[in-house]
Order: sequence, then structure tokens, then C-alpha cells
Amino acid sequence: MKIKILLALILVNLIQAQKFYFPKNAVSDSAVLEKQLPMLASKMMTQPSLMKLKNTNRLAYLDNLFRLQIVARDYKKSIATLSDYRNEFAAHNMAGNKFIAYEFYSGAKIMETKEKLNFHDALQKAFNKKYESLPDQLITKVGIAVDGDVNASRKLLKETLDKQKDKDSIDYGSALALCKNYLSYKTFSQLKPQIVQWVELKDKEKFITETKDLKTKNGNTLTITIVRKKENTAPLPVILTNNIYAGPIDAVFGKRAAVYNYVGAVVNTRGKRNSNDENNPFEHESQDLYEVIDWVSQQPWSNGKVGMIGGSYLGFSQWAVVKKLHPALKTIVPQVAVGVGIDYPAQNNIFMSYMLQWINYVTNNKLTDEADFNNFKKWDSINTAWYKSGKSFRSLDTISGKPNKIFQRWLDHPGYDTYWQKMVPYKEDFANINIPILTTTGYYDDDQIGALSYFKSHHQYNKTANHYLVIGPYDHGGAQSFGYTYVNGTAIDPAARISIDDLAFSWFDYILKDGKKPALLKDRINFQVMNTNTWKHVPTLEKMHTSTLKFYLQDHKDAPSVFNQPAQKNFVKQSVDFKNRDPKETYRKVSKTDSVKTTNSVYFESEVLKKDLIISGNLAGFFNVSINKKDFDTDTYLYQVNPQGKTFLLSTHIVRASYAKNNAVRQLLEPGKTEQIPIKNSIFISKKIEKGSKLVLLVGVNKNPSWQINYGTGKDVSDETIKDSGEPLEIKWYNDSYVEIPIYQE
Repeated sequence: MKIKILLALILVNLIQAQKFYFPKNAVSDSAVLEKQLPMLASKMMTQPSLMKLKNTNRLAYLDNLFRLQIVARDYKKSIATLSDYRNEFAAHNMAGNKFIAYEFYSGAKIMETKEKLNFHDALQKAFNKKYESLPDQLITKVGIAVDGDVNASRKLLKETLDKQKDKDSIDYGSALALCKNYLSYKTFSQLKPQIVQWVELKDKEKFITETKDLKTKNGNTLTITIVRKKENTAPLPVILTNNIYAGPIDAVFGKRAAVYNYVGAVVNTRGKRNSNDENNPFEHESQDLYEVIDWVSQQPWSNGKVGMIGGSYLGFSQWAVVKKLHPALKTIVPQVAVGVGIDYPAQNNIFMSYMLQWINYVTNNKLTDEADFNNFKKWDSINTAWYKSGKSFRSLDTISGKPNKIFQRWLDHPGYDTYWQKMVPYKEDFANINIPILTTTGYYDDDQIGALSYFKSHHQYNKTANHYLVIGPYDHGGAQSFGYTYVNGTAIDPAARISIDDLAFSWFDYILKDGKKPALLKDRINFQVMNTNTWKHVPTLEKMHTSTLKFYLQDHKDAPSVFNQPAQKNFVKQSVDFKNRDPKETYRKVSKTDSVKTTNSVYFESEVLKKDLIISGNLAGFFNVSINKKDFDTDTYLYQVNPQGKTFLLSTHIVRASYAKNNAVRQLLEPGKTEQIPIKNSIFISKKIEKGSKLVLLVGVNKNPSWQINYGTGKDVSDETIKDSGEPLEIKWYNDSYVEIPIYQE
């Protein structure tokens, strides 16, 4: 009993230690707030909640610590901590300009005291000192880094303070938010506009930047930004980027090319920046970019050679332009390229709710609607409201309060039909693409399926394709910039921490300036094997693995091995009620320390692996199923449970069953009949799985607010409603189904 009382007292003391005195009048009196916050920040730096992060999430710990140090007015330590944060975030100084506005602020406060200067003069001196120390590759984003939204930070600070009204204490989480929001407002309100102006002056010293409006033959307007280094007076190859995300990033892309000693050209799509044309994403790139390349290749600052680079939509644009290849275009570097109609706005023929959020992001105005796009609370509530209403997916835009004809037009094309096919090369079109290409993507890239679909098709239809692939443990952002140290909370191998920018521009040097081939490109496929700290190089995607392991739909507790074909045919029955929009989430413990979400899924677990395995490639195989409806959307997850009991998501796969055999032609299932659903276009990964691990396979039905709901009537899924749900979906998963896992051996 005494031990229990003692533990309870310790717990109470810990909770009390997480509360801080904070006077009521600090909310309304700025002088009191200025006095209280440094003391509050100092106390917080010694609290258990922060110290715990030091061992569990060092990146988050350093992020919080340097901000608290600035608020506590320990500016010298804050700069050192920020440096530690950058080194933890990415290797080789690749993140050396991250959060640089805070370093300018701290540096100014140090000089203000040390040299007895007014803040303006101290800020200018600190800015000049830091800016001059940056390598060229890091100066390109300084302008964006210091262009903070003062009004937004003021609003956040006010909201945080309002929560403290009539309170004389503050809890740890609220105190941390208050310090962060205060710092953001304090920094950017004192830095802008003068520091933005200084960056512009520095840019003018180094670069020549021009913005022009180009008229196409059809009378459309496209705005193009040209950036050149002043010291480069002779004509150079042009690196072109096609950008629908018009805004400050245009200059960044232009300067990026310029610092690598190219001419940077960034063109905005129809309807963006100075264009009054209708903005229809994806539809006109092939036609417009041919004319843009023709124009830039003939300018006096161009030597007639053009290369292209960019990620996501910007990657898609490069595939659009090679549908009709201009002779001046010598190479493209599509990064994390959207596979339009393949992985976006539908993945394997299942439309995603995110598409409406994105359409509004790029069409609400002439630039990008950052506030609306980043209002995640709004979009989550819209998607949830649609999901719970049971209305058709086609009604999502109406539920959002803003009907959208682009959204509706996309929904009219659920199969990979001529609408999508005409936007990019299709089948035999790839045979005519004879320029060198470098594709980059990642195991965690949202557009990996799209990026690889172009790569596969190019090699399928052009047997001599000069097309290289680099794939590693990168997410959508990393595979078009650099390898962050942590991806999805896991540290990547040091060998993978490379600069994708350096790789891309060394490729341009190789193709456009007769330089050396990048050392990483030892073969057509260059992939990093996670957990081995090595890169491998093979000639084809199929060579990424040397054998396969079939995981049958059975549990090791019921069979000698899930990797052996069952002796007798059987099935597991699953029932999914589409009428139930508030189901209880289910989880399955996989170890003493971890679990996996099993809602709408059937769980299968392997025996413990007796030796190391390298899983390398993507899942294949097929499901043998029978259902009581005409269609459903499958959902598959493969996990590793490591010897310590922690889960690691290896690969996923979703597909509309009726499109699984042919993404262009719908083939409905026959209720009650055993049907075969092939597994194609799953997520690639390459990782060593340690012996003592086990594999967990979840197969089930895709049913959540992020995707369309397929009720299985056979009608257009976008038009189905909860009234079409009928009886629950009944699935028989036959145990001769298997997920084929690719295995690599030396």
C-alpha cells in the first residue's frame, strides 16, 4: 500500500511539475508578456516532457530546444542548437539554410548587445555575415525562408493567448505552443520587410532575373521567369521547369539552375500568374511546352540545348512534353512524377478525396491558395462529412460548398481511357522517346507508382531506352531535393543521405556539357537496400530480386508455414457493412510493444524467420475470392515485426477489383463465382529483414473517408450512395491466394 501511495504522489508531482505560473494579465499586457515568456521558456527547458524527447525523438527535441532558447534570450546557445538540428535533419550541410530566419534574429540580438547597435543595424550585419557564409546551393531558398506570414503568426499568437484568459497557470503543451507562436510572430514582424529587401538586393548582385509573357499559337498566355548568373555571359544550356504552383518558388527553381551554371527557365501553366486563360490541370502541357522549348532554345542566352527537371506535377509535365519531342530537348529528369490517371487523381482506379483539395489549391487564384490547402481541419471535416452522409462521391465538391467542374470531369473517366492517355505518352509513343532520362523516386513517395509506370513503359516499348532510375528511402519531397536523415520516423542509412539536386545537375553536366556520368549510376536501376548501408545496381526492375517467397492467406498457427501452399483448399470469410459509418476501430497486438490496425482487414501472421531476408521489389501474386456483389476495392498491407517487436510497413496495394486485370476496361465480378484478382502496381521497397522477425499480412476492403466507397452494384462508383449498399459485402478469401514477396540474394 505504501508503494502505491508513493507512486501516486510521484505521479501528482510530475503532473504539477508540468504546470507553470502564468499571470492573467500577461494575456492583455504586452509588457508583462515580454517579461514572463523568457522565464517560462527557461523553466520548460528542464521539464521531463522535453527531456524525454531527447532520447526518443532527437530531431523534435532540438527543434523545440532552439526555439525555447531564443525565447529565453540565450541566443548564442540557440544558434548552436539550430546547427545541431540541421545536422540531425540532413547530412553534408544539405539543410544548412533551414529555419535561417531564426538564426538571423538570434545573430542580430547578439550583435545588438555586443556591439551596442540598434536592432536594424545589428540585423543587417548579422544577415550579411551569415549570407556570405552560405554556399551557392543554399542561397536559393533564403528569400522564401524569411518571407514569413506575419498576419498568420499574429493570429496564432492571439488564439493561444485567448485560451489563457482568466487562468493563472499554463500546462506544458499550451506553454510550448505559446512560446513557438510568440517566437514566430516576434521574429517575422521584426525581420520583415527589411530582410526581404536585402535578399532581393543580394539576388540582384548575383543574378539577372526577367519575367516575360509568352503568347502561344492558339493565343494563350504563359508567364516565364528566366534566371541567369551575372558572371555567365556566354550562352548556356537551359534547364526548364513547368510549374503549376506559381509563386516565390518560380524564382527558387530558376536560381537553382543558375547556381549550377545553367540558365534557369520556369514557365507557369495556363491560368497562372499573368495568364487569364482557363486553368485545366494536366490537359495542355504537351502542346504548350513544345512551343516554350522552341522559344527558349532560340534566345541569345541559350546555346540551343534544353533539359527539364521537376517533381510531382512538374515531373508529369516532362512526360507530357516528350509525347511530341522537340529536337532542342536533350534530356529530362522527372522526379516523383505524377502518373496522371494511374496514381492520381485515382490510384489503381480508386479516386481519392485529396483530389478536390488539390484542385482548389491550384485553381482558386493565379498563384496557390496556401491558406486553404493547409487548412487540414477544414478538409478533414469535409471528407468526414461526406463519408458519414452516405452521399455519392460526386457530391463531395457540393458538400465542400464549392462545386467544381474539373472534379466532375475527372470523375467522368474512372478507367484509364483516351482522356488520360492523350496527356502523356501511351504504349507505342514510348518507342519514339530516344533522349537520355533520369528518374528519381522513393519507397515512401506518394507518386512512386506513377514514376515507375513511365519507366516500365519506356523500357517495354523502347528496348534501347537510355533511361536510368534512382530509388531509395525517400518520400515525395526527399526524392526531389535530398535524403533527410529521418523518413516516417525512421533513420535512413548514411549511404542514402545524398543530394538529389547534386545528382540531377551532375546528370545535366554529363548530358549537356560532356561531363562524367554520375558515379551512382552504375547500371539502369540504382537502388538503396535499407538496413544494409549499400546501393545495388542492376539492369532491369526484375533483377532487383533473384527469387520470390509466396505468402499464402493462412496463419502460421494453423499451418506449418505460411510460405508453403496449403494442403487443402479453404477460405476465411469477411463481412463489411457499408451502412455502418461509425465502426469501432480494431487493432491486433503483434508483440508486447506494438500493434497494427485491422479495421476492415483479415490478419495473417508468418512464423519467425530463421535467417535474414532482403525484400527487394514490389508485391505480386493474386487473390482468389468470391463475393456477393459485383465489385469491391481491395486493401493490402505487408508489415515486418522486428525481433524487438516493433512494426515496419513494407508495402501496400489497393485496387478496384473490376479494373485489376485491365485499368482501361471495367470487368465486373460475378456474385458467388470464384474470381482471380491480380496484384499489380504495389509499392516498391528494398530492405533487409533481420532473422527473428516475422511478417504480417493484412488483406481487406478499402473503406474510409480518404477514398471513394465502392458499394459493389456495378454502377459508376462515383454515383453510388449508401442507399446502394444493400446487404453487407461478404468475401471469401481462399487460402490458395498468395502475395508474392520479391527476395534478393547476392
